[in-house]
Amino acid sequence: MIVIIDYEVGNLGSVQNMFKKVGAPSQISKDPAVIEQATKLLLPGIGRFDFCMQALKRSGLIPLLQKKVLVEKTPTLGICVGFQMLAEKSEEGVEPGLGWLPAEVKKFKSQADLKVPHMGWNWVKPLKDSKLLQNFGEEPRFYFAHSYYMESGVAEYNLLQTDYGVTFTSAIQKENLYGVQFHPEKSHKFGMTLFKNFAENL
Repeated sequence: MIVIIDYEVGNLGSVQNMFKKVGAPSQISKDPAVIEQATKLLLPGIGRFDFCMQALKRSGLIPLLQKKVLVEKTPTLGICVGFQMLAEKSEEGVEPGLGWLPAEVKKFKSQADLKVPHMGWNWVKPLKDSKLLQNFGEEPRFYFAHSYYMESGVAEYNLLQTDYGVTFTSAIQKENLYGVQFHPEKSHKFGMTLFKNFAENL
């Protein structure tokens, strides 16, 4: 069972609806007993980095998630701020991240021809093969809404990159750990393909 982590942050219902559309059973839960039995995990996140990290700390779930992700190697997907939380730290706040990825989160620098936040559809460029990226077809694009981006410390973990004033990491994989900066739950057919791949191929 795919368990969508409920720490009272994120588009939980929208994510679950996308799994329903691709025929993948999922459950929204904050119950440690349910999370313990999960075969896959999804960590959502919306809003400010510190707000999300503080909410996750209050949930008391971090030790269990560390066990599931780092010890048991449960396939885990972070999306949007849930992706950024996998990093070591963020320029958006003072809270440390989970530190599961050797990466930092940086703020977009304002430019005359670019608006911040980066909001709307943008192309992604695959950097290597991954089961998460199968069947995208040509020129995949996703819906973004963010003012901060991940700067990966290990290039071999990078799955997708996107250009918006700078070239940034828009998807990453380290062993069983995956993350995407965009909102797959708002990305129509491309998001459905990604959720289907996560549910069926990993």
